[in-house]
Amino acid sequence: MKLYNIKENDQQVSFAQAVRQGLGRNQGLFFPDSLPVFEDVDKLLSEDFVTRSTRILSELIGDELSAEQVNAMVDAAFQFPAPIKQVKDGTYALELFHGPTLAFKDFGGRFMAQSLAAVSDGGKITILTATSGDTGAAVAHAFYGMDNIDVVILYPKGKISPLQEKLFCTLGKNIHTVAIDGDFDACQALVKQAFDDEALRKEIGLNSANSINISRLMAQICYYFEAVSQLSEAERENLVVSVPSGNFGNLTAGLLAKAMGLPIKRFIAATNVNDTVPRYLQSGQWQPKPTIATTSNAMDVSQPNNWPRIEELCKTKGWSLDMLGKGAVTDEQSAHAVKELNQLNYLCEPHGAIAYRVLSEQLQEGETGLFLCTAHPAKFKEVVDDILSIDMGLPAPLAKHAQMELLSSEMDDDFSELKSLLRNVANQ
Repeated sequence: MKLYNIKENDQQVSFAQAVRQGLGRNQGLFFPDSLPVFEDVDKLLSEDFVTRSTRILSELIGDELSAEQVNAMVDAAFQFPAPIKQVKDGTYALELFHGPTLAFKDFGGRFMAQSLAAVSDGGKITILTATSGDTGAAVAHAFYGMDNIDVVILYPKGKISPLQEKLFCTLGKNIHTVAIDGDFDACQALVKQAFDDEALRKEIGLNSANSINISRLMAQICYYFEAVSQLSEAERENLVVSVPSGNFGNLTAGLLAKAMGLPIKRFIAATNVNDTVPRYLQSGQWQPKPTIATTSNAMDVSQPNNWPRIEELCKTKGWSLDMLGKGAVTDEQSAHAVKELNQLNYLCEPHGAIAYRVLSEQLQEGETGLFLCTAHPAKFKEVVDDILSIDMGLPAPLAKHAQMELLSSEMDDDFSELKSLLRNVANQ
């Protein structure tokens, strides 16, 4: 597999290099120089999740890893389902929260851990990542206890749900969590600064587990195929997929799946009031505003990292950005959507509800709609309980961690402080 740096096209790397490095020069994202296109999609969709995903990822990775290696990686990473549930006639929810940390990030986080183990040269690795909620838990649990790997996770202090925080800030060992006095974009900027420091990068073996790491995105491609496999052939004909979007990795993966032959008519980018992309698609002007805290905090992102990959894919495929649906939803509107779904006997949290609302507004007659549910409702218990006037029970993983002590440190939005912390962690 060959990939190139979107910002500096002359930098070309293998899959192994991309997984180990995370980012290219000048904070450039790596992008495949070619994508396999599956002509026998119906046959592919008839296979089971692990078998199909092994084939998809083997075709992407090429001869760097054997099919047997990839199968073992997939089998270890995807040990939970991605079912679709019918909400009403012609509308389905894709449930991506059946993994150990109850969020879609489990797919990418666990496959990245397997990928890094497969291509590692045995040297010390320090993973630095920023999270607006779910990435932190998925990455922490995927890498917990792994030899020669330390994980440092930055998150915005007071801006993720208490249960999200408990799920990844209570582990200890090789997992180090830091509450930053700032928003998610500030955390993300600190990560980028660290990657720009070439001496630091080499000194501590720096890597990232955000969706900027190509292995994370590759794993996410697979559950789009899994979702479509559960629909009837007639329903696949005019399928519209609505994606709750913050950092835009999930939508990137969906568009990559479409480019590889998956029959999806169109995608909708659904955001909260942090609506940089919907406004850009409307006006052609990229004008990020200060990030606003919302009840859908995992989408509180004003400068989405993965957007350049979407533009690059559209450029290489000759697609117009006009093909993307778009919509921004307020907290009040997302609460109304949670209530509407509850009346349909489907319990949902604000992120999935945002995708549902925009899908409902834009789905046309004769189309089948699919919206992504990226987290278990209990991860946002306080918000959902308040909206629906209920007292939701906690699933076992959350109940366990809710009783545990937070182990996070706190830090100003200051790169020199982060640099010192990273060196201390690497030298322990």
